[in-house]
Amino acid sequence: MELQFITNQTDRYTHVEGAMMALEGGCLWIQLRMKEASEEELEKTARYLKYQCRLRGAMLIIDDNVEVAKRVRADGVHLGKHDMPIEEARRILGTNAIIGGTANTFEDVKARVAAGADYIGCGPFRFTTTKKNLSPLLGLEGYREIIRKMKEENIRVPVIAVGGVMLNDIPDLLATGVRGFALSASILQAENPTAETRAIVNRMLERKK
Repeated sequence: MELQFITNQTDRYTHVEGAMMALEGGCLWIQLRMKEASEEELEKTARYLKYQCRLRGAMLIIDDNVEVAKRVRADGVHLGKHDMPIEEARRILGTNAIIGGTANTFEDVKARVAAGADYIGCGPFRFTTTKKNLSPLLGLEGYREIIRKMKEENIRVPVIAVGGVMLNDIPDLLATGVRGFALSASILQAENPTAETRAIVNRMLERKK
């Protein structure tokens, strides 16, 4: 099971501040998502966070921008349905890069896996303000149905639940068969984001025992 923190600029925190609090809370997987930033700003931030991740044994994934991921030697990229094709990103980044793909339906999952995705960011679970143009909400039943169909077709790529997931959702979501979570607002909106991250990590470890 994995916890992925997706960075977001808020009134309280910068991308770097949010990532650092998540890292201090024990998160070992940061996705740098700076949709509105210039490429220069993105690369500068990515280089700094890569260094911080390395100090803590954590991974850095870059959202969308394959070229920046290559230049800073990030661990990989996450690609939405309208971003660069996974096959092309694989050609650029090589076989060792982690490439995640966004999915909302089982058909999406099949297409992303066929293209070579290492994991699926599947959602949204519920409404979230951190992403524009949301796909239809899945809820618990949506994840159960997707995981059921994946098992029927022997698709073993991990599914990461994303979109409005909160601490108290973790037990029920894990019961559907998802392997991890990608969170942003639930951590950044907490009174103490570092403590909230730690609580989420501990809740996942409890379920693992």
